[in-house]
Amino acid sequence: LKCCHFELCRINEDQKVALDLDPYVKKLLNARRRVVLVNNILQNAQERLRRLNHSVAKETVRRKAMLESGGYPQGSPSK
Repeated sequence: LKCCHFELCRINEDQKVALDLDPYVKKLLNARRRVVLVNNILQNAQERLRRLNHSVAKETVRRKAMLESGGYPQGSPSK
């Protein structure tokens, strides 16, 4: 994005009407920061969901095996 800022400034200098591009660059950088933040949040949520799904699958296999063997281990409440 910094190199784009340089290019924009160069183009701006070539034009007759001078524009102050700094506010636009700041908005773009701020938007980029927010997108990165949301991306990190989504990645963390996806990883937690993946782990939860794995735990549920493990528990399902364990319970299925218990039902097929016809009993529950001692000390374990029946659910």
